[in-house]
Amino acid sequence: MTISVVQAQLFFLAFTRIMAIILHIPVFGGQNIPSQVRIGLGFVLAIVLIPWQPLASDAIVIGTFAYGFSIAKEILIGTLIGFSADLAFGAIQMAGSAMGIGSGFESSRIFNPALGEAGSAFDQIFVMTATMIFLTMDGHHLVLIAIKNTFDVIPLNGSLPFNGLETIMKATSMFIATGIHLALPVMAALVLTDLTLGLLARVAPQVQVYFLGLPVKVVVAMVALGMSFAVIFPNLILLFKSMVENMILFVEQ
Repeated sequence: MTISVVQAQLFFLAFTRIMAIILHIPVFGGQNIPSQVRIGLGFVLAIVLIPWQPLASDAIVIGTFAYGFSIAKEILIGTLIGFSADLAFGAIQMAGSAMGIGSGFESSRIFNPALGEAGSAFDQIFVMTATMIFLTMDGHHLVLIAIKNTFDVIPLNGSLPFNGLETIMKATSMFIATGIHLALPVMAALVLTDLTLGLLARVAPQVQVYFLGLPVKVVVAMVALGMSFAVIFPNLILLFKSMVENMILFVEQ
């Protein structure tokens, strides 16, 4: 099969958009994944997701200046699509941080290579659990399907979406609310623990509440997280499904 210059240009545009998308999804392009693997994955996805169809007879080679502008457009479109996925994992990170604030784990923050941010051990547990749920529900397959559908919504070298700002604001507020909802059970348990310790300090001043509170809140946070998984699991599934839907909504004309 002979590949024309126009096909090569379109392939590189597709590769640019796909790379801009997967770099924002921790499962595909997290900082703990080597750059060679990320580039290779983007190259393979560009080959698989973009059908090599015959071009029209009047297809012409894009000029240098126009092609540079086309590359910039594909980077912007891919970044916009990847931002929707980044919002979902950001909501998970926010929920883990909110739960870890009063649990005692915040005193020891470590770097999380999956998200490229520093967090507590509690954040790590929650993010890893959410990632396993994402893979169990075949979320990576849904993301690949969504990436393929973006080329149907906005063809290569197509026009930029102009109504994406309202969608971005709605999706951002929705993901923030979802992150708070995920953290509410553990946060409520920790608030009740603080109230109990405060009452204990008033009733029995001889008890060293300061030294007793830290291990108690660690245990309460872990137990509350385990007991609330029955509520968290369905919300995480809905969160990831909303993420895949927003990957298309962000770029609809």
